[in-house]
Amino acid sequence: MMMSVKASVFLLVLYFTTPISELEKTVSLTCLSEPQEAELVWLRNGQLISIAEGNTWGSSRLCVTPVTHDDHAAIFTCQMKNNASVNASVQLEVTYAPLHSGKEEVSVEQTRELELSCDVFANPPVLVSWQQHGDPIDLSEGGFLLTNDGFTSRLKVGRVDRAVHQGPYSCVTSSPIYPNRTKSFEVTVTDKTLQFQTDLIFPMIAGLVVIGCTTLLAIISRWRWITQCCK
Repeated sequence: MMMSVKASVFLLVLYFTTPISELEKTVSLTCLSEPQEAELVWLRNGQLISIAEGNTWGSSRLCVTPVTHDDHAAIFTCQMKNNASVNASVQLEVTYAPLHSGKEEVSVEQTRELELSCDVFANPPVLVSWQQHGDPIDLSEGGFLLTNDGFTSRLKVGRVDRAVHQGPYSCVTSSPIYPNRTKSFEVTVTDKTLQFQTDLIFPMIAGLVVIGCTTLLAIISRWRWITQCCK
């Protein structure tokens, strides 16, 4: 693909194979000027890029490698150093799939809160579906709550019931350009354990220590009094 911009007698031509790249790949940009003696500079989102000497006169090449999430929608501009109005730009589009996969074992106590999370950060955005026992989850039943902030999809249950919530779950993402991806969960609901209320126990222990010390001091004091009387 080629893009050109004219100004007076100057011409800049920016070559690139495609403005779309996958994550971790390399994008190569080449800029040519006419006349050839023009000095060129590169900018990324308006900020000057440092390039090697000998790569600025007449023609200049810029490699973006590896392409990262931050390069998505970034604008790369080649322009004449002494005339910023002579320039050519391209905006990159970076595609990437969500990173979820595998299986996770989850153990939760009866009546406690359950939360399952699934990475959905992708470009283009993906469709997300949650399943339990292989069937789509009905959010109107079972106390399920589903949230999605564009980075993570979370399935929550405020109060777990073994009869309802124990078993296999899966998070499935569908992309227009990448294969479907699935993350599986096996949820085991355990019996509720007795939780000690430390805010009540510690004062009780402190009180018992005080009573014990007071009683001991009283016994010692009494023993001394009896000893003195017997002399």
